[in-house]
Amino acid sequence: MADVGDFDEIEFEAARTGNHVRAAVRMSELARGVEPGMRAESHLRVGEQWMMADEPQQAADEFTAAIEDGGSTFGNPSVYLARALFALGRDQEAEQLLAVLAAKRESTTPRTCDLVAELLTEQGDLRRALEWATAGVEHCVARADDNELQLLLRLRYRIRVDLGLDEDDYDRMLDATHRQG
Repeated sequence: MADVGDFDEIEFEAARTGNHVRAAVRMSELARGVEPGMRAESHLRVGEQWMMADEPQQAADEFTAAIEDGGSTFGNPSVYLARALFALGRDQEAEQLLAVLAAKRESTTPRTCDLVAELLTEQGDLRRALEWATAGVEHCVARADDNELQLLLRLRYRIRVDLGLDEDDYDRMLDATHRQG
């Protein structure tokens, strides 16, 4: 039975060689034999390899399978599916997924906020990206969650610079935490 280490090994090899198609195929084969609690995560990781192989349709299929499985994943599969749909030119479907996520933004995880902000940045929608990055920072602060805080503060700062906005309290928080680290 496949485990996380098997997937990690394949990902490291793909990163080294750049052969993401091979990695996606190998991971797909492994995913068929994983325990039920790991299926959604397996589909998500296979989908990521298909995206890196520039095969968004196969990626979308895997991300959809992760959503349908409903198991736990390190990132929200809906965000990954939205990215694949944008790559396929299916922008309206991607926007519908983002609208569903936006309706739940108050209860979402900082990681999801980060993923959506990055996706919107890629799409050139810096205003919405800033909203998501700010929501993620606020979630981190409210929950005393430092795991995503630095990442979100840096992303938020870069977006604000790109928008030509003046420094604010969260930007100063990044400066303060950078000096402490």
